[in-house]
Amino acid sequence: MRTPAEIALALPFLLPGDTLTMADGVWQDADIRFRASANVIDSILLRAETSGQVILTGNSRLRLYGSYLIVKGLYFKNGSGINGEVVAFRESATQIARHSRLTECAFESINSPLPGSASWVTLYGSHNRIDHCYFFNKTTAGPTLTVVPDGQPNEHRIDHNYFAFRPPLGSNGGETIQIGTSEWSMYYSHTLVEHNYFERCNGEAEIISSKASANIIRYNTFRECEGALSLRHGNFCEVYGNFFFGNFQPLTGGVRIVGEDHRVYNNYFQDLAGIEIYSPLSLMNGIPNSPLNGYFQVKRAQVLFNTLVNCYNPVVIGLGRNTDRTLPPLDCAIAGNVIFTADSDWIIAEVDTPHNMLYQGNIMFGSPLGIPPRPGISRVDPLLHRAADSLWRPMPASPVIGAGQGNYPFVNDDVDGHMRNLPKDSGADQVSPAPVLRRPLTPLDVGPPWFPPAQYAPQDHPRPPLRSLLLHTAPNPFNPATTISFTLPHSARVRLEIFAISGARVEVLIDQHLPPGAYHIRWRPQRCASGLFFCRLQANSAAAVRKLIHLK
Repeated sequence: MRTPAEIALALPFLLPGDTLTMADGVWQDADIRFRASANVIDSILLRAETSGQVILTGNSRLRLYGSYLIVKGLYFKNGSGINGEVVAFRESATQIARHSRLTECAFESINSPLPGSASWVTLYGSHNRIDHCYFFNKTTAGPTLTVVPDGQPNEHRIDHNYFAFRPPLGSNGGETIQIGTSEWSMYYSHTLVEHNYFERCNGEAEIISSKASANIIRYNTFRECEGALSLRHGNFCEVYGNFFFGNFQPLTGGVRIVGEDHRVYNNYFQDLAGIEIYSPLSLMNGIPNSPLNGYFQVKRAQVLFNTLVNCYNPVVIGLGRNTDRTLPPLDCAIAGNVIFTADSDWIIAEVDTPHNMLYQGNIMFGSPLGIPPRPGISRVDPLLHRAADSLWRPMPASPVIGAGQGNYPFVNDDVDGHMRNLPKDSGADQVSPAPVLRRPLTPLDVGPPWFPPAQYAPQDHPRPPLRSLLLHTAPNPFNPATTISFTLPHSARVRLEIFAISGARVEVLIDQHLPPGAYHIRWRPQRCASGLFFCRLQANSAAAVRKLIHLK
């Protein structure tokens, strides 16, 4: 087949087991409709003559609808994206795809010059799969991949894909994956997101935004992603077996929880530097009688058997508390977790006091706990060491061995895939001499086999502006000291000053050129009475100010 017209002419004659082959070459402005019906034994395949050599560009797009269809080996590159979705698993609201698959395809730099929001790939229907694809350099508004629910469990699967190098959008709408919407959030989606690799997916504060119920997000690796995996709307989701590596990059986060009956367990978090909504692990406050697009109270969340190492201010409870979000987490459990961080203001911050919080078998060490001592939190060194695979693992004499408590039968293996025998070890790693079955993913494990990992390289994007510096102080009010935190997206000349309410300069904390990164500056007033102060941060021509209240 050499044109969309030839494909259209062949559609009425397709039978289960047939294959349509697209000729190698550049397909300019190709509007392709792939409509057919097959069965579970014999699918119908639309494929490239040579994987990666069918290059769709310009205004090209693909719509597939029917059942048991497979699209394989196409390369969407440098398109205009002005038609909206590049690939849609439907033709219309009534013509949708079921049991169909998009595999071994690549999507690169398809960015519309027009205003508006659109996804590159949108999943409709049910039981569809996107696997071994590559998504690179989406710079425009709209999630890279969207799952659109219809009120019924869709049972989609998103696996073994490489999501790479999405620069900051500067507003909402820069998610890498969005599952559902607030209006459908109380319906079960049953979308499975597993074995994907996310690298520098920095579009916005939510890398994955789950806005539907009963999704599973497991066995993925997130590397240097500015944002968090956000359970934003919906209930009954599970997040387990994932790896988060921040390399101390600004705004690198972990998991944010909103809603009811979520489970977050067996995850490994390392070197994350995000704060507030970018925190390594946070449970948000909710709104009374919340609308669907608001913030539902966190209820019965279970945060279990996770390991957090060298993460800044790792756990926040009651995140986002304000005059609207007044409901703290209720009836939640934090059990079997291991947290070691040597350079944090606190390990747990209670922005609001949770109701009936259960702590069991946790080991937290290296920084101030941040809350009064609680049964279920041991303040002992977990004795972790950097293993050959670069993960922090328990030493033979570690107190985490056998320290797990509580009845959580669904936590029956660990982040490595080892079975958890009783008594369980605290943390994500159950100590075992057996070979590791699951490890952090690399580019070699995901994406199209025809697209060599050497080609996975970030483009040079314009440096993000410093107009909106992230400046945070905690605690505030404070006595005797507070920590001033900020992030630089790129190097800048930085001046950090403290002023009295009169306008008089009290102290200059920083006045030098700094590289990009996350910074945490401890300020302990000397010879200052209690009262109101202002912290001013200037980076090049950008500035931010925060109020400080010193109590004595």
